[in-house]
Amino acid sequence: MKSMEEGRTVNESEYTQDGTVDLKGKPVPRSNRGGWKACSFLLVYEVFERMSYYGISSNLVLYLRKKLHQGIVTSSNNVSNWVGTIWITPILGAYIADAHLGRYWTFVVASIIYLLVKANPVITRRNYTNISGMCLLTLSVSFPSLKPPECHEMDVTKCKKASTMQLLVFYGALYILAIGTGGTKPNISTIGADQFDDFDPKEKAHKLSFFNGHTLLYRHKVVLGSPYTRMAKVIVAALRKWKVTVPIDSRELYELDFEEYTNKGKFRINSTPTMRFLNKACVETGSSTSEWMLCSVTQVEETKQILRLIPIWIMQRFTRNPRGITLLQRLGIGIIMHFVIMMVASVTERYRLRVAKEHGVVENGGQVPLSIFILLPQFILTGIGEAFFEVATIEFFYDQAPESMKSLRTSYSLTTAGIGSFISTFLLSIISKVTEQYGHKGWILNNLNASHLDYCYAFLAALNFLNFMLFMIVTKYFEYRAEISDSIDLLGEELKEKKTNV
Repeated sequence: MKSMEEGRTVNESEYTQDGTVDLKGKPVPRSNRGGWKACSFLLVYEVFERMSYYGISSNLVLYLRKKLHQGIVTSSNNVSNWVGTIWITPILGAYIADAHLGRYWTFVVASIIYLLVKANPVITRRNYTNISGMCLLTLSVSFPSLKPPECHEMDVTKCKKASTMQLLVFYGALYILAIGTGGTKPNISTIGADQFDDFDPKEKAHKLSFFNGHTLLYRHKVVLGSPYTRMAKVIVAALRKWKVTVPIDSRELYELDFEEYTNKGKFRINSTPTMRFLNKACVETGSSTSEWMLCSVTQVEETKQILRLIPIWIMQRFTRNPRGITLLQRLGIGIIMHFVIMMVASVTERYRLRVAKEHGVVENGGQVPLSIFILLPQFILTGIGEAFFEVATIEFFYDQAPESMKSLRTSYSLTTAGIGSFISTFLLSIISKVTEQYGHKGWILNNLNASHLDYCYAFLAALNFLNFMLFMIVTKYFEYRAEISDSIDLLGEELKEKKTNV
């Protein structure tokens, strides 16, 4: 089979075989679409976007304390809530991408929300709503009218608080950024992975390293509908046929023709013996062919994959993998690294408090005569830990997700960070209240020199160790998703057989 592409003849084998298309919905030749050429634009975008995000998040507590005059517990909790929202919103962005707009257009719209100037960039007291995203945040921290007056009190809680309007503008900008991040974060990695064809051995090998490592060049996955609706149909169909007996031979179960999957760029999955109750959804009874009464084997297996992944939001297990060191081994190393990081932070903070006491700056909260580089070891360890844990988490969820839910499943790996941020808010409040009881000064005070953050870090280290123990227990029972039953060779053989019969 041959076709014409930009004035030249293109063999069918030169097109991608995984169902990706260009912006116009046409099949794309792998020679001038996708690959590392397209991914380079995504990588540059991610570099600058992460610079913006970490530039904000790393200084946000300090800004809330020094400029908006909030206490340390209040400011820390506000930052944790914002970070939690940033990591939770990818669920919405992934759903919109998988079910409605597609990954690319969701990414574009979210990027506009992230940065968009809606109207005139000149701001006045009565014109706060004209700016959104990063621009509004920049203006809110630049104009004196959008901040309370300067205050040089040692205890910032005694200074004049920010007005309701000032807080509305500032937090409005932050949470607009969170909405924008929700659309970009779950899709940038999946768009990148879409640039490599699983049916091409060379490109598939490149995809394995993509997670470690312009518009018209991108390949696009066809929107397949809401994954939540597909899951609901399986569960409802199984419940409605709860009295039906599942055949021993899986070939008697209902399944679509392989050509339908090929046209959609999907893979067919064999039936598995786990969660056999759901197999009732694909038993043909002859009473109805409604999608809420009869589902294909592949649709049932995709639902099983999602249900099996739920415990992995929190914990993973070790397994063999062709990547050398497996994804779950990297996750385990990442968890242990977080335990070590908290222990190093506790020891470093204890040393800092001792120096503060020796120089008599405990009560007045003065500057401790130490170099910022004493924090370098824990930040180096944090970078190493993130390289193991965060990257492996995203790749793991992408690898284990059904074809129709790639963005959504990637968003769940980000959601764990969001849940952690909200739990951080809860823990910080509890630690602050509990440690201040019975006349004690407490571990977390506005004066950090009089606080005991070393105890707090040690407590977090204990929680990380407990998390690792639970990780080992739960992941023991995790099963990987069923292998894709239709390889490119099998598809070719079946297609030839059908053509011969015709």
